[in-house]
Amino acid sequence: MHLQPTQPTVKGPADLFTGDVHFDVIAAGELPSRLRVNLVRFAPGARTAWHRHANGQTLHVAEGRGLVQARGGAVIAMRPGDTVYTPPGEWHWHGAAADHFMSHLAMWEALAEDQEGPEVVWGEHVSDEEYRAAIAGDAR
Repeated sequence: MHLQPTQPTVKGPADLFTGDVHFDVIAAGELPSRLRVNLVRFAPGARTAWHRHANGQTLHVAEGRGLVQARGGAVIAMRPGDTVYTPPGEWHWHGAAADHFMSHLAMWEALAEDQEGPEVVWGEHVSDEEYRAAIAGDAR
């Protein structure tokens, strides 16, 4: 057993996020573990671009209010304690509600030695129109 050194907080890059997003790497998938975990903090209205994970992703909301949506799917409103799983290869986005901050743990597995291709594929930004439609559909 050993204490992992704390990594500095990183600002989410503008090509992958809309708005003010910061994350802390909690687990980096160092072998033999492939588990990756980030604590991600979204300012109101901030969100990821569309993306997909080769091995799926689990989100666990720590605080605030957020939204998550699979491409072509219904918007899911997230609150503290909620956990959402996106299966491998599913295009999705997630972020904060328009009027609340939101923090979540993002968990996924790095590629196994026998897997090829990128671990995460990033797509286009979620447009303001898509985001406004998501907010309108947030009935929770």
